Amino acid sequence: MSVPRWMEDGGRWSRGSDPVVMNPFDGSEDADRGACRSTWARFSSWLECVCVVTFDLELGQAIEKTSICYLSFPDSYSGCLGDTQFSFRLRQSVGRRAWRLQEDVYNRDAPATLQTEASHFFGYVYFRQVKDVSVRRGYFQKSLVLVSRLPYYGMFHSLLQAVAPEFFEKLQPCLEAVCSEIDQWPSPIPGQTLHLPLMGGVLQVRGGACIRGGSSLCCQNVLPAPTVLPSVHELDLFKCFQPVLVHLQMFWELVLLGEPLVVMAPSPTVSSETVLALISIISPLRFCCDFRPYFTVHDSEFREFTTRTQAPPNVVLGVTNPFFIKTFQNWPHVVRLGETKMAGDLPKQVKVKKPSKLKTLETKPGVYTAFKTFLHKDKILIKRLLRGIQRKRPSEVQSAILRRHLLELTQSFIIPLERYMASLMPLQRSVTPWKTPPQIRPFSQEDFMSTLDQTGPQLTSGLKGDWTGLYRKFFRSPNFDGWYRHRHKEMTQKLESLHLEVLSDAVSHTLAANQKTETEIIYHTLAANQKTETEIIYHTLAANQKSDTGIIYHTLAANQKSDTGIIYHTLAANQKSDTGIT
Repeated sequence: MSVPRWMEDGGRWSRGSDPVVMNPFDGSEDADRGACRSTWARFSSWLECVCVVTFDLELGQAIEKTSICYLSFPDSYSGCLGDTQFSFRLRQSVGRRAWRLQEDVYNRDAPATLQTEASHFFGYVYFRQVKDVSVRRGYFQKSLVLVSRLPYYGMFHSLLQAVAPEFFEKLQPCLEAVCSEIDQWPSPIPGQTLHLPLMGGVLQVRGGACIRGGSSLCCQNVLPAPTVLPSVHELDLFKCFQPVLVHLQMFWELVLLGEPLVVMAPSPTVSSETVLALISIISPLRFCCDFRPYFTVHDSEFREFTTRTQAPPNVVLGVTNPFFIKTFQNWPHVVRLGETKMAGDLPKQVKVKKPSKLKTLETKPGVYTAFKTFLHKDKILIKRLLRGIQRKRPSEVQSAILRRHLLELTQSFIIPLERYMASLMPLQRSVTPWKTPPQIRPFSQEDFMSTLDQTGPQLTSGLKGDWTGLYRKFFRSPNFDGWYRHRHKEMTQKLESLHLEVLSDAVSHTLAANQKTETEIIYHTLAANQKTETEIIYHTLAANQKSDTGIIYHTLAANQKSDTGIIYHTLAANQKSDTGIT
């Protein structure tokens, strides 16, 4: 590969094989980069950078940014003639710049499955390989890559379909124009419809907010004629799971429990789509383990994921290189997919096989695992989907049926946990103004188990099986830890909000009850979360016949230091002007 041209936040481009001018994965904060970020702030809310990676026979893959370069090309080009699209996930390097405030604002309102991460990037690739007699090996090979923190697979897939063909014809001027347009886009806002200009058309995006019952991000592409996309992030689940439909219940449990899982696919497209589909089947529960839609032997974390000195990590990997068959022999769950073939009107289903059978490069497609499911298969769902295939039901409808079933299954599992977690919240009447907020009671697994007979998942799901055993194993998974931490944080914030509300009401009543003309001073100390920061609130009421003036002194004594910030805010209640003094 030759040195790629990089653009960070719309910055300068490197040329030819010169050293990279701008490094989007460097934590340095010099003045030039600071000015660049300020200029391209809107661009960076959608994309981290745009990369162009060219395969170079002379230089090979001698380049600093090896991770992105290797992930931008299929392991084998033989079956990838023409255009190929896929995605990958990349761990952020140490020393990167700080988390941006707008990302916290976005995550506050976005569904858990659409939130960004501080530690990882997503890469969306458009790879082109065509015959070219002017090239030494006879093929033109180049990838256009969008790097973003947003898990908008559908949206960026569609964006690349519009931009990449133009780029391969017009090269850099095309990308410069597109990046300038993206820099005019408003930041993504959950729950709002945005109209985003792109190459003479408009991309209409509707962000999903945190609403129980599901999330939706819709994208309408009018390039050149309106084309409605069902979602910015959702995949065609039925297409992805067609060869393994009868094992769907097993995959739901494996993903829910955060089990180590390898998907061996014939192409990067199948690999990335299958992995992304797998982690989505427990939605609206967030998948809190690691996952790599496309993983290569050149990845910087190859040794970390393939070591045999310890148990495999909780990660879902998508690979295409046959070399991994031998490497992952010690992994408990491996799915080997072949080329999608149809046997008559029904998809050919892979079989469950013992892990010991996974030994040779000629290993046949199948699910290699000794895992025993806790719940029984939903035979009604399988029959319904297979009947839909016979009746030529559209794939979109099949996917909707599948997604609905998985959503209801996950909700049946999560609702008892949510109900029990809510019972740990202190009663509102126990929140008093002059004491620290009460603590959330600890989560007791045994107490929760005792509630299942009366309020368990059997109330909303018809599936039979060992629900109790499934919960016990779930408690040991990263997904439970992530869910519990998130819910505990939300409840803590709710308690603090209630406490401030009660305190505010108490202060108001105290001031209203005082008819004296002297100054009334209320002093209250809040020691929240065992921090040393102290909030001191002074409310002064001046009984003036001409105007009522309230002066609020707010003092922050951080860590018991002598540095004190005092904010004076004066409100003149004469309806003429408000004066703020800092």
